[in-house]
Amino acid sequence: MDRKTFLKTGLSAALAVAAGLTLWSGSGAAPAERDEAAKYPSRPVKIVVPVAAGGSADKLARTIAQRLSEKWRQSVVVENQPGASSAIGNAAVAHARPDGHTLLLSGDALSLNALQPGARSYDPLRDLVGITKAVTNPQLLVVRPGLGVRNFAEFAELVRRRPGEISVALPGGTGSLQHLAVELLNERIGARTNQIPYPGGGPATLDVLGGHVDAMLITLAAATENVRAGKLVALAVTTPYRSKALPEVPTLQEAGLPGYVVESWQGFSAPAGTPRALVDRLNRDIVAVLREPETAALLENLGFAVAATPPAAVDETVRNDIAAYRQVLAAAGVRLK
Repeated sequence: MDRKTFLKTGLSAALAVAAGLTLWSGSGAAPAERDEAAKYPSRPVKIVVPVAAGGSADKLARTIAQRLSEKWRQSVVVENQPGASSAIGNAAVAHARPDGHTLLLSGDALSLNALQPGARSYDPLRDLVGITKAVTNPQLLVVRPGLGVRNFAEFAELVRRRPGEISVALPGGTGSLQHLAVELLNERIGARTNQIPYPGGGPATLDVLGGHVDAMLITLAAATENVRAGKLVALAVTTPYRSKALPEVPTLQEAGLPGYVVESWQGFSAPAGTPRALVDRLNRDIVAVLREPETAALLENLGFAVAATPPAAVDETVRNDIAAYRQVLAAAGVRLK
């Protein structure tokens, strides 16, 4: 992979799944499984969010949890289990009972965890099964107002003048999508930033708002409110298209980095071994919630793009992203620790 090209999560998977959406029927489960799925849920359902509260993943999970609770007439709770670049929360669900009552707010970290060196307590392809890729979203480069820059060109020049001094928060921690994206950004700028890992978007945002960190690359949905309020200065989005939520913010390609693309995703997964009929039921219900006009409008206003895919899209994306990220790491000369 060319060092000057792009990183786009799930590119080939998205194309493959889009071509086959109409072929997925959700059938094939045994009658007994279908009967059991029809009775679901029989007790409160827990959605594990593998990052700290307050970020975009947390907002997405709580929005969907509320609507599912109303739909199912059963409590749906969100539990944040941050740490180890999302591996702690991911592993907790991977080892949970496969009965649909413990779900994971999944995303790019599944593929990135698979590339971490050393022993892992779970395998994203063996121990988890996808339910739906709920949303895709740009990453947004923001800075604190006091830094004194108003566009990406000024930011890049500042980094070159003060190499290693300008701090950039990584909401997903070391080995996250933001980590890879910032490494590629440093390469394109031609100077290094001081990267600071965080367990989630909430604590990272608080430190940037407090003036303790200069900049941050974060899922756009986690920063829209602070940008609109003037508390953060948005410099550019990482997708090749502008976001409807912040249409005045240019893309990094428009700002002078041709070919630079980063697009992430978030969705839902369950422990491997969850009956097919139950996976199908979860997919139908979560997709129905995502497509409700009020829910879709809320998510799109935050900066998400609703995807609402079949279950296979999640597993295909994870599989393809593992291969793609491995190439990106090698091309950028980045070693995960």
